[in-house]
Amino acid sequence: MRRPDHPTTTRPPVTEGGPEDGPPSAGGGPPSAGGGPPSAGGGPPSAGGGPPEAEPGSRQPGLRPADGTTGLRPADGVTADAVLAPYLQGQAGDFLRSLRLHREHSAPSDANGQGAEAAARALRRSARRISGSLHTFRTVLDPVWADHLRTELAWLSGTLAREHAYAGRLTRLLEALHQLSGAALPAARGTKPTATKSGGAGGSGAGAGPAPDAQGRAALGVGAARAGALLERQLTLARTRAHSAALQALGSSRFHAVADAVALLASDVPLAPGTTGRGAEALLEPAERAEQRLIGAVAALPPDASAEPYNEAQDAPWHQTRLLLRLHRYAHEVVLGAADPVLTGAGHALDLHRDAAEAAAAAAAAARTPRIAPATAYALGVLHADQRHEVEAARAVFRETWPYATAMTAP
Repeated sequence: MRRPDHPTTTRPPVTEGGPEDGPPSAGGGPPSAGGGPPSAGGGPPSAGGGPPEAEPGSRQPGLRPADGTTGLRPADGVTADAVLAPYLQGQAGDFLRSLRLHREHSAPSDANGQGAEAAARALRRSARRISGSLHTFRTVLDPVWADHLRTELAWLSGTLAREHAYAGRLTRLLEALHQLSGAALPAARGTKPTATKSGGAGGSGAGAGPAPDAQGRAALGVGAARAGALLERQLTLARTRAHSAALQALGSSRFHAVADAVALLASDVPLAPGTTGRGAEALLEPAERAEQRLIGAVAALPPDASAEPYNEAQDAPWHQTRLLLRLHRYAHEVVLGAADPVLTGAGHALDLHRDAAEAAAAAAAAARTPRIAPATAYALGVLHADQRHEVEAARAVFRETWPYATAMTAP
C-alpha cells in the first residue's frame, strides 16, 4: 500500500463496480448497486465487538513498519488468514449486534425511531465492509461463497439505505430552497450581472420596469413554497415506499438466509484451498489492485477544461470513483488495521458530489411534473442550477484534497 509521498503509476480504469452502496435514482427507481449515502467514514460503529476504528498512526497487531518510508507491511510469520479472518469475523459480530439492536428499537414502544435508525446505519456499515472485503480479497476466499454473500449483502444494504437517502435528499433540497429564496439569485454562467435601469442616456426611468434580478427574486419567492411542497410530497412518498420495502425485506426468507450466513461467518471464514498458512503478503496483491483501480479512475476523470456543469452524463465516472475509493479504504482497513487518513477529505468530497448530483436530479424530476405553475417550475430550475453548482464545487474540493497529485492528469 503506497503512501501519498511516493510516486504512483496509473493503469486504465476498470468499469466494474464494487459491491458498494449507491444512491437511488431521483425518480424513486431501484438503487444502483444497492443503496444510500453513507458518510465518508461509514455509519457509526455499533456497540461492542469487532475491531475498533484505529486512530491514525496506530498499528494492527502483527504489522510493523517496512524498511524505508512506504508505511506498514505484514510482519514475518503472520499469515493471510490471521489478518483477514479476524477482520471479517469482527464485522460479522457487529452486523449481528446491530441487527439485534434494530429489532429491539423497532418495537412500538420506541416511538421516535432514532434507535432503529442508528442500528440500521450500523448494520449497513458492517454489511458494506464485509461485502467490500469479499470483493477485494476474493482470490484468498472460497470464490463461490464470497460472490454469493457479497451479492446478498449489497442487496440488503441497498434496500436499507434507500429510506435514509430520500430523507437526506429532501432535507438538503428544502434547506437550499430556503436559502435561495432569501438571497440574490446566482448569475448565469458566462454572463455579467444586469444593472438596474435608470433614467439617463439609456432611457427614461419612468418607463423602465423592475430589474431582471428583482423580477427573478419575486418569482422565486412565489414559487419556492409550492416547489418545497411538491418536493416534500414526492420524496416523502418515495421514502414511505422505501420504508415499507425495508420492513418487507427484513421479514423475508432471503434476509434470514443472509443473517444465517453472516452468523456462520462470525465463527468460520471459508478460505480458498491452499490459503491457510500463506504469508500475509497474499493480501497485498489484491489490495494493490484495488488501489490501482482507484488511481486509474481518478486519472480518467474529465479535466476541468472539458467539464459541462449541467451535463449529468459526466457524473458517472465520479460516482464510480467514489465506489472504488471506498473499496480501497476497506482494503486499507484489512491490511493495515485502519482507514488511510489522507483520503478522508477526498472521500468526503465525493460523498458531497453524489448528494448534490442526486439532489439536482430530484429537482429536475419534480420540474417535469405535469401542470405545475410557471413560478413553481422556475423555483425548481433555480434549485437545480444551485445543486449543479454544488456538484462543481465538490469536484474542485476533491482535486484539491486528492493526495496522489501525479494521478490527476490523464495520460
